[in-house]
Amino acid sequence: MKLETPIPHRAVSPARAAAFDILVRIERESSYASELLHSRSCNRLSAVDHALTTELVMGVLRWHSLLDSKIAAISNQSTTKVDVEVLVALRLGAYQLGWLTRIPAHAAINESVELVKRARKRSAASFVNAVLRKTSREAQAAAAAINGGSVQELAATSAHPIWLVERWTNSYGLAAAARICRYNQSPPATTIRLRQTKRKPGRAIEDQLHSEDIELAPGALLSSARRVLRGDITRTSVFRDGLCVIQDEASQLVAILLGHGLRILDCCAAPGGKSGLIAENNPNSDMVAVELHPHRARLLRKLLNNPAGNAESSNIRVVSADACHLPFCTEFDRVLADVPCSGTGTVARNPEIKWRLAPEDLNDLQARQLAILRSTMNQASLGGRVVYSTCSLEKEENEDVIEQAMKEDSSFRVVDCNKELTRLQHQGVLIWPGPPSLIRGPYLRTLSGVQPCDGFFAAILEKASTRK
Repeated sequence: MKLETPIPHRAVSPARAAAFDILVRIERESSYASELLHSRSCNRLSAVDHALTTELVMGVLRWHSLLDSKIAAISNQSTTKVDVEVLVALRLGAYQLGWLTRIPAHAAINESVELVKRARKRSAASFVNAVLRKTSREAQAAAAAINGGSVQELAATSAHPIWLVERWTNSYGLAAAARICRYNQSPPATTIRLRQTKRKPGRAIEDQLHSEDIELAPGALLSSARRVLRGDITRTSVFRDGLCVIQDEASQLVAILLGHGLRILDCCAAPGGKSGLIAENNPNSDMVAVELHPHRARLLRKLLNNPAGNAESSNIRVVSADACHLPFCTEFDRVLADVPCSGTGTVARNPEIKWRLAPEDLNDLQARQLAILRSTMNQASLGGRVVYSTCSLEKEENEDVIEQAMKEDSSFRVVDCNKELTRLQHQGVLIWPGPPSLIRGPYLRTLSGVQPCDGFFAAILEKASTRK
């Protein structure tokens, strides 16, 4: 067999090459950008190159539909007829030309052409060059051009599927939908929680981060949270040693709402952010963390049993099991059902969600969510509580699941989350002004962009303390 002779091409910058490879994998394999950006290959990039790779990947995914519309208009052909590698190179070039004003046009164009050659699509090089040169002449910074005058304008100018914008408008109003869409189109803040360790108090951890050129600010919702203003937290010794965890404030709040118990069950526990916080708040409890997939359970075990001497590792048992069919005879006084969901409250962090999700997916998700909630309710002791949560903005995955479960089991009542948030405010845990703004009915409801955090839903269900 004759080996193919490599096609010579000029070297492409490491950041653009990495971004190109990630975007092609996302198109071909339905991979997730957040995972690929933290893979071993990306860890070899310098801090500057990794930052540019992240900007390119996330920017292309956020503005996917606008980029494709522009490419189709300039090239006079549908993007569905363009090879994946060629289309990705065009998107990368068009994004740099329209959104990244500090990158010279010739660099954006030339490197996109070289990426096509690198991908063995040399015959398309002149096409890419011509389309991007015309794009350069017409390029305008579009990031600030989101128009929320109508559902149609908002969907088109914010690069969101119209069916999602219509749903959010119907549920929360057009003004809130516009804030959600705008939030989704910008990089969200990195928020961390400092682990309470046996060796180092939080103040000492903050001082160490400062010495590693990390600038922090207080959290917006929680007194224990910190926002990263400057620096890459993942490249610090504090992060590597497991002394801090990247975790959105709404996610932290859900874990805090679970409260205190002696026997705690955390279902669908990976990647483990909530598990760690629950264990930290309940150092004397017996806690079980359940994860369906064995490989994720192993990663969860590794995360929670970190080498930093953390109290989190001492009281958690990780079990690989299906949350729909829990293998326990024991009853638990606190249960967290943080169920798999559409993730529409995290589109700012995972922009590929909005292009992959279809309306019919919500019913499939609801069926599994309801099965998990039923299973976890069966594990609750008398007087015990179940916290059901999602990072979804969709009613089918939230209120509808709770209402159906309550119809089926009258031994539970819904606890008003407003009372719990008011209690946390009095304790100094919640610093967000006005707990009612985090509430929808009796439920916790954060909206990305309306609050400076991911969109989360949580319901607290309490089992009657005596049997009927």
